[in-house]
Amino acid sequence: MSTETKYSLVVEGVGRVEVTVSDSGDGHPFLLLHGGAGPQSVAGFADLMISTRHARVITPTHPGFGATPRPDGLDSMAGLARVYLALLDQLDVHDVTVVGNSIGGWIAAEMAVLGSPRIGSVVLVDAAGIEVDSHPIVDFFSLTLDQVAEFSYHDPDRFRIDPTTMSEAQRAVFAGNRSSLAVYGGQAMGDPTLRGRLARISIPALVIWGDSDQIVDQDYGRAYAAAIPGAAFVLLANTGHVPQLETPEQLLTPVWDFAVANATELPLPSRSEP
Repeated sequence: MSTETKYSLVVEGVGRVEVTVSDSGDGHPFLLLHGGAGPQSVAGFADLMISTRHARVITPTHPGFGATPRPDGLDSMAGLARVYLALLDQLDVHDVTVVGNSIGGWIAAEMAVLGSPRIGSVVLVDAAGIEVDSHPIVDFFSLTLDQVAEFSYHDPDRFRIDPTTMSEAQRAVFAGNRSSLAVYGGQAMGDPTLRGRLARISIPALVIWGDSDQIVDQDYGRAYAAAIPGAAFVLLANTGHVPQLETPEQLLTPVWDFAVANATELPLPSRSEP
């Protein structure tokens, strides 16, 4: 059963931060970090993990997204990384697999760089955050909603959004998400220091990429993996920037298998297995 809780965390260098967290399931713990599309972009994937695997999935909403408050002192991905390290301490969880998509992957990378004995492994799914010559991140803020779909999906027609059908409340959430994304990631959606800092990561890391991603292309993904000591790279076929939405079952297999392979305690088998 899913529960949603608000935590008030005191974070070094940031101050007090309120974070809304969905916490569901039982079994191997996952921290699932959403991208710029907001918490709804990972909710279905969390449900799939919980229903088919023995997994506990902890899904926070980045402050400022989903109509949640963002304190002025929280204005970077590194700051969000410190928030979620404090959240893991608050929840007193261990052997956590951190999974992040897009900017969630950037946050997950920053968490792995900072390090925590509570994190057992990290999975970066079409992550943003580094700079790669000749493979720039697309100028997201210049794109129309139709162009976002074209760049983000292998089959964009399934995911197009008609802004004229949005309610006023939906428009307000969308605007708040976009504003928070700009604060955290900046116009360039990258940190020129991050690629070099990835060499500090000492936990098992998996980089997963959709072969149709045009927000950050697959060679950008390979460069991400190459910068992390010992990281593996998996390319998913016929999917784009948000495989947890477009091909969730295809994404689940490498995520779960990697978590199991690197768990300190062997998780129970899939719920569908005898």
